[in-house]
Amino acid sequence: MDPVTVVIVGAGIVGCGLADELTQRGWTDVTVLEQGPLFTTGGSSSHAPGLVFQTNPSRTMAALARYTVEKLTELDCFDAVGSLEVATTPERLAELHRRHGFATSWGIEAEILGPEACRELYPLLGDVLGGLHVPGDGLARAVAAGEAQARRAVERGARFLPHQRVVAIEQSDGRVTGVRTDDTTYPADVVISCAGFWGPAVGRLAGVPVPLLPMAHQYVRTAPVDAELPATILRHQDRDLYFRSHDDRLGIGSYLHRPMPVDLGDLSEGAQPSMLPFTAEDFAESWTAAGELLPVLAGSEVGEGFNGVFSFTADGFPLLGESREVRGFWTAEAVWVTHSAGVAKAVAEWLVDGRPGIDLHECDLNRFDVSQLSPAYVRERSIRSFVEVYDIIHPLDPPSVRDLRVSPFHTRQAELGAVFGEGAGWERPLWYAANAGLPRDDVERDAWSARNWSPIAAGEARATREGVALYDMTPLTRLEVTGPVSFLQGLTSSNVDRPVGTVVYTLLLDEAGGVRSDVTVARLAEDRFQVGVNGPLDLDWLLRRKPGGVSVRDVTGGTCGVGLWGPHARDLIAPLADIDVSHGAFGYFKARRGHLGTVPVTMLRLSYVGELGWEIYTTAELGLKLWDTLWAAGEPYGIVAGGRAAFNSLRLEKGYRAWGTDMTAEDDPYEAGLGFAVRLDGEDFTGRAALLDRTEPQRRLTCLLLDNEGCVPMGREPVYADGKPVGYVTSAAYGHTIGAPIAYAWLPAAVALPGTSLQIGYFDRRLRATVAEEPLFDPKHERIRR
Repeated sequence: MDPVTVVIVGAGIVGCGLADELTQRGWTDVTVLEQGPLFTTGGSSSHAPGLVFQTNPSRTMAALARYTVEKLTELDCFDAVGSLEVATTPERLAELHRRHGFATSWGIEAEILGPEACRELYPLLGDVLGGLHVPGDGLARAVAAGEAQARRAVERGARFLPHQRVVAIEQSDGRVTGVRTDDTTYPADVVISCAGFWGPAVGRLAGVPVPLLPMAHQYVRTAPVDAELPATILRHQDRDLYFRSHDDRLGIGSYLHRPMPVDLGDLSEGAQPSMLPFTAEDFAESWTAAGELLPVLAGSEVGEGFNGVFSFTADGFPLLGESREVRGFWTAEAVWVTHSAGVAKAVAEWLVDGRPGIDLHECDLNRFDVSQLSPAYVRERSIRSFVEVYDIIHPLDPPSVRDLRVSPFHTRQAELGAVFGEGAGWERPLWYAANAGLPRDDVERDAWSARNWSPIAAGEARATREGVALYDMTPLTRLEVTGPVSFLQGLTSSNVDRPVGTVVYTLLLDEAGGVRSDVTVARLAEDRFQVGVNGPLDLDWLLRRKPGGVSVRDVTGGTCGVGLWGPHARDLIAPLADIDVSHGAFGYFKARRGHLGTVPVTMLRLSYVGELGWEIYTTAELGLKLWDTLWAAGEPYGIVAGGRAAFNSLRLEKGYRAWGTDMTAEDDPYEAGLGFAVRLDGEDFTGRAALLDRTEPQRRLTCLLLDNEGCVPMGREPVYADGKPVGYVTSAAYGHTIGAPIAYAWLPAAVALPGTSLQIGYFDRRLRATVAEEPLFDPKHERIRR
């Protein structure tokens, strides 16, 4: 392989770490350009308080933090003083039990402590109800860690240049060719922006959106405190505060104050442009709250403070990866010290090996739809990220920006009393108030699993199983691919070179055989395909790999679709259709084009809920007519509209996986129970070679049936066998047809045997569960094939 010339913009802890990781892997032609001095650059790393809390709802973010702890410990730049998160309300105490579950799921040592044990660990505490102690957390010395990694990189050939302000990212034919500063041009095959909150400015030089918002966050050091200060770092999330010791002074960080977005144009060019003047009035409430938790502060006062600039994104995750529009331009932005070394390693693996060692779909720069890249959207959602940084967030809590993307059916859904959630900017009905009177078996649920849920979902699920229901499938991303079938055949794990009118469920794998996505490919003509994918990352994957003569186009916004499912689906459709919809003429996994009444449609004989029916698509301007046509025809059969709550319940009863939740690129098809979608004896495809050498899976995605105890897991809870943690839940729902909660979980193969008794950690409880044969509903698949 020819040597690669790399220019990294920014010598903060991320840029230094990336230079270290790249040179360690043999990419030694690395230049790091820093607009400030080395290594106290004036960016966020220079003033970061250095607190590292590893526990996170995201498995990926926890893994990035764990590696950061390991590496900075090796560099002697980390003090494992441990952390204590305290609760002063019953709600927070319950949340700490949930966070303990996350830690257990991700293999992080943690313990729930009672009030007295909390005070033994942190004697200055006032009244608390309990706490979460993680002994492996601690303090990172960010500037020292950056310099230590930089020096290792320099020993391998890298160079670090201070006072080099980047003024242009040079390009040719859609690729970067170099970086220009005020007085020098540095050739480059790869440019990586590690500029922190300056990232949007660097992105603009390249013509690449970097959707983050710089925001100020207050940090103070008290005057000397007349007490011995514990080394343990402390977090008081009920009041948006954290604490660490500085010898005889206490450092206090606050998210309690008003949001403070920062305009890059207002920052000075001094030694510390990211340390803005302290606004004492904004800290007043924080100081009062700090004193309530730590009464010893009554004898102290704020000594010095500043408003420090950090990066926030619309969803709280970093921005990692290569721009599709400008090849060779990469970002490692919106990365805090906590995850810095982990991000550096993952991005270096991505560059050198072609894939990161862990799944990064949550962090991928290209994860957003174009509608989510507007400055107004980024600003509002990023401010919400700041406000909620320590809030108790339910997985189904709605975001702040609403009604961004709505289907043509939105008016009708609102008329039916739809309660909407949101996903990828789309408004998605969760359930419909109009269905409150449907027959259902009411089941008691605890407050957490009943939040953002309604028992109406049980009636909608039952109506789908017994009658016919209409589901909005518009948010499913649809791509139109035109060109030789060999393109898709070489990227997908199943044989998609099937006759026109065939639909194939298949996988997009990476070179290591990991599941990047699961998709459906409908062949509508010899050279035209409708591909149902999981979002912008799949579009990105195909666009990067398409040869000349192939077109890949996202048609989601100009189209719409419904799922019409249930035993009466054919009775409803047949009188409307100008094509034969009998099973013999229109079998399962087939596609046909025709009309329903006056509406031209593309119909796919698919069912994600395990019932007879179709996915039906048309153009957006005909969407309302399609809905009304189906609704009128369905009235004799008691048609209902179904929401996502019922949909999720039904799909888990059938054992259908959800990519990004149940499996990711870290999992192979056999582990995920998707071996049926792999053709090893046919033509070559991406990932095939890696799968040829796979042995019997050592871990499996496993179906669990829970005892009906009134609790339904939400995902990411730990699973125990014989009292020891062995895996974690991916997704779960109450199975209204089955009459019990269902969960899917990653477990060791030795444990994933039907009949095995297990427990699921749920807050401070252990829920009884049993490994079950799947699918739980209609195991012979008779209902979808009739």
